[in-house]
Amino acid sequence: MTAETTDETDEWRGWRAAAEAALYGPDGFYRRPEGPAGHFRTSVHASPLYAEAVARLLCRVDEALGRPASLDFVDMAAGRGELAAGVLAVLPADVAVRTRAYAVELAGRPAGLDDRVRWLAEPPQGVTGLLFANEWLDNVPVEIAETDSTGLPRRVLVRRDGTERLGEPVRGAEAEWLARWWPLGAEEGLRAEIGLPRDEAWAAAVATLDRGLAVAVDYAHRRDARPPFGTLTGFREGRAAAPVPDGSCDITAHVALDACAAHGMARLTAHPTMPATERTLPGARLMRQRDALRALGITGARPPLSLATTHPAAYVRALANAGEAAELTAPGGLGDFGWLLQPVGIPDTLLDDA
Repeated sequence: MTAETTDETDEWRGWRAAAEAALYGPDGFYRRPEGPAGHFRTSVHASPLYAEAVARLLCRVDEALGRPASLDFVDMAAGRGELAAGVLAVLPADVAVRTRAYAVELAGRPAGLDDRVRWLAEPPQGVTGLLFANEWLDNVPVEIAETDSTGLPRRVLVRRDGTERLGEPVRGAEAEWLARWWPLGAEEGLRAEIGLPRDEAWAAAVATLDRGLAVAVDYAHRRDARPPFGTLTGFREGRAAAPVPDGSCDITAHVALDACAAHGMARLTAHPTMPATERTLPGARLMRQRDALRALGITGARPPLSLATTHPAAYVRALANAGEAAELTAPGGLGDFGWLLQPVGIPDTLLDDA
């Protein structure tokens, strides 16, 4: 690089701006034709059982809403619309005919997607039903803070090639967020992801519901167990990679879902369209994916051996399903994902058997 070079490769920016451009800019990672499935495997891609579980949850929301004439299903950060299409494919006919499915994604609509799925760049307003955000919040870019030699948290600046340096001290609302949700010690080099943009994104998504349930599913941690050096990483072609903000890889960090839950509740108590008499709402619920899926009938239990003798083909199918269910609920893997459930105007009882 010569001294005269002035392009964005040589520009120092906060990680939030750098990741925003790398992921969602005109040539960003999420604009690539292969889509997220070309680089990493989510629960949606791991097994159609996941869509079946979400469809069961949508049916429970439908019942809690009193089976409205029109039922909404909103798939946030929809990728190529796999979850929305999968849910529609397995819904009972009487529910499917009333369901309006929306896939919310910045990339263009993929060819061959079920015509019943409406493709949007922003979530619709006035939702009555289920808003489901699978691995969305971890891709909402955030600033990174790191403690300097005096123990002061400073913003981490980055170039397009991934080179980092420390910038200005963290101040204002971001400093308040760190103090409440991710307090850093005085040791030099401790890092945190400042999750305020995710809190705000989640609260805005929840606010699109008139009545129903909002669910966020993601890599997560809680205040009493934050990782001391953060979780910022990249993914490229199915493997973890250095988080380089040049558009060549996904850039992700685990989510402080407890902070999102608190922020979402604060937004709900001031919901602009909700009558004052209905603003006393049940709190958000945080749980592990393995518990949520088991409450929705995904157990991973092996079929009885007797079935192999009486119905061999059925036994093989059941065994395959058990293997897929085991992957979705496995400790140390997908089963450790966090689920944040935020009801709006309906009881918080949809997963009471968890």
